[in-house]
Amino acid sequence: MALKEKFWETKTLDEMSNEEWEAVCDGCGLCCLTKLQDEETDEIVYTRVVCPYSDPKTAQCTDYANRSTNVPTCVQLTRERVAEFDWLPDTCAYRILYRGQPLPEWHPLVSGKRETVAEAGVGLLAIPVVVDSGDLDYEDYLIDHL
Repeated sequence: MALKEKFWETKTLDEMSNEEWEAVCDGCGLCCLTKLQDEETDEIVYTRVVCPYSDPKTAQCTDYANRSTNVPTCVQLTRERVAEFDWLPDTCAYRILYRGQPLPEWHPLVSGKRETVAEAGVGLLAIPVVVDSGDLDYEDYLIDHL
């Protein structure tokens, strides 16, 4: 099925087909960063650590279809849980559309090119990530801001 031009401007996230929903993802990979939650404030803090299935050269999951099986803590982004996505960065297209804002110029649906995400300095390709080896102290890899 071919995607309707600018479907993200005429449909809500709930109205999108599965193909459209997947196309909204800009491929930044920031959702794949390991996050820590402060027990006292509930604040979410990002680390530069990605799981072993995340490819630091492409910012893509190397086994996307099985991501939740491979990494049980991997949160699948679904329509039903979109309101809970406040732990995702402000640049996340799902959050942007949920807030009723337009996609940024660098988003592949707008620009027509996947490369514009990295060119805009957004995502895993813009930060030095570390692949989780299972024995890392995540607090050593905290990110001040995204």
